[in-house]
Amino acid sequence: MSATLRIVWSLVAAGGLSGVVWAFLAPPERMLVVAEDRGVVLTTESLHQFDSIAIFAGIGLVVGVLSAVAAWGVRRARGPAVLAALVCGSGIGATLAALVGMGVARLRYPKPDAPVIGDILSAAPGLVTPLVLILQPLAAALIYLLLVSLSPHDDLGVGDPDHEVALDDRVRVEGANTVNTVTPVCAVGAEEMNGVVDDESSKR
Repeated sequence: MSATLRIVWSLVAAGGLSGVVWAFLAPPERMLVVAEDRGVVLTTESLHQFDSIAIFAGIGLVVGVLSAVAAWGVRRARGPAVLAALVCGSGIGATLAALVGMGVARLRYPKPDAPVIGDILSAAPGLVTPLVLILQPLAAALIYLLLVSLSPHDDLGVGDPDHEVALDDRVRVEGANTVNTVTPVCAVGAEEMNGVVDDESSKR
């Protein structure tokens, strides 16, 4: 399996797990039953709709950032293909997280068949806007592009690191040989200068 497919499947699996986590973190919305098929949301309980979206967005941002960093760690696969796999996998994973999360939430807070007037029920949390699904792929793309821009290598470091180490060692060896070559030459020059000084001294 190629690196891009592994990234996509990993993000899909992470999306399912994120949905389960969201279902246990998102608060329910409590309602007062005023009729057999009618309920009224209690005061301040409507704020839980925002809480559910905020929790889902936070989970998506964390998964997006971590997935981008992990994908960047696949050194030999860096490039546009990995970026496309990140965006597609994050989009699919976020969608799956929403579906799994709302499904698990409905299992946690089932709707009663015959509610009694005056009872207070807990309605399953949900996502009132689909725009929250774009946060995870957006975060993954931005972090990956940031890592690309910070890379000091023209090929993003995809080249063989062993070859680079060997090249560095070769440069060090050549530098040492150059120093060893210059040193005898300097020694010979010093000896010649000493001989000239001795000749002049003897003439005097």
